[in-house]
Amino acid sequence: MIEIRQATRDDLPTLQKFQVQLALESEGISLDEAKLSAGLKALLNDEHKGVYYVALENQQVIACYLITFEWSDWRNGMVWWLQSVYVIESHRGKGVFRVMYEHVLAQINADPSVIGLRLYVDKSNARAMHVYRAMGMDGDHYTVFEWMNK
Repeated sequence: MIEIRQATRDDLPTLQKFQVQLALESEGISLDEAKLSAGLKALLNDEHKGVYYVALENQQVIACYLITFEWSDWRNGMVWWLQSVYVIESHRGKGVFRVMYEHVLAQINADPSVIGLRLYVDKSNARAMHVYRAMGMDGDHYTVFEWMNK
């Protein structure tokens, strides 16, 4: 049975490993591990920035995801962003993401101040897009643009 719990500082090495793999697999990029470590520590020390969750099977962490927050003035409510989703290769296609997604939806449904869920996905990640559509998410409404100060 898969359990979901909030990540702790003890999960930092696992989260770091997962995010390095995620960047390589989904976007073909290598992350600056010192910067990643600092970013993960900042999140784990300040829930206002976001909250990481891990999925466990037999006490082994097999997946993770991050929830961050966006205030919607149009809807007068909080929109959660689902980010940094990673499932170890041996557990892909076995319903792990579904369990994580259902956990997120249960949290949202229990909190009337949260009005929705969004995520972004690299345009080349067809497998992830297929999974998100299968969960009932709609990717047709918005396109995300970005500018990053390196």
